[in-house]
Amino acid sequence: MPTVTAQSIIERAQVLLQDTVKVRWPDAELLTWLNEGQQAIVVLKPTAYVRSTAVQLVAGTKQSLPADGIQLIDIVRNMGTDGLTAGRAVRIVSREVMDAQAPTWHVSPLSQIVKHYMYSALDPNTFYVYPRQPASGFGWVEIAYGARPPAIAAVGNTISVDDIYQTALLDYVLYRAYSKDTEFADSGRAGMHQQAFVSAIAGKAQAEAGVSPNNTAPANPNSAPGAA
Repeated sequence: MPTVTAQSIIERAQVLLQDTVKVRWPDAELLTWLNEGQQAIVVLKPTAYVRSTAVQLVAGTKQSLPADGIQLIDIVRNMGTDGLTAGRAVRIVSREVMDAQAPTWHVSPLSQIVKHYMYSALDPNTFYVYPRQPASGFGWVEIAYGARPPAIAAVGNTISVDDIYQTALLDYVLYRAYSKDTEFADSGRAGMHQQAFVSAIAGKAQAEAGVSPNNTAPANPNSAPGAA
């Protein structure tokens, strides 16, 4: 759970901007950029804000992520028809393999219990399940997915992403502040903080990929680079 408040990052930014009296860069403006920074983080690293929850499926094979989803990470197990009853594990398979071995898998068989799922990063909000779900009495599955971080409503609230991203968020706020379209804009400093932000997120993704437990299980499809 995050513990860093938006206020602490904003106050650090105001010190560096030499505006502790909040005349040129008031709290509300910097909070807007802080929220924008959280969204920018998940664009660069979709696993920066992950949710794990049970979701109810719909009829057929084609399914969608929850409204706040940006990328599927994994489908772990079946959760019965009530979303509470743990059941059979679910494994990922290639759609090409399913198409070749069971060309009619989109129409038969029917089952509330999911055996396999298919996913393509080219359509990040969609996944497919096998067998297809019936017309009623849908099954539930437990999924992990990258989500959009909820907006920070007030400066006294904690940030939505993990505390480890606080320095990157500070750089993002400073980047946007120095980019302000006025006679006082400082494009050099803006570019420096923008680059620091991007490098921090890219470095975090690389570091996670290097120490992922999946690296010791090469048969695991989640062992792909960046899938930690």
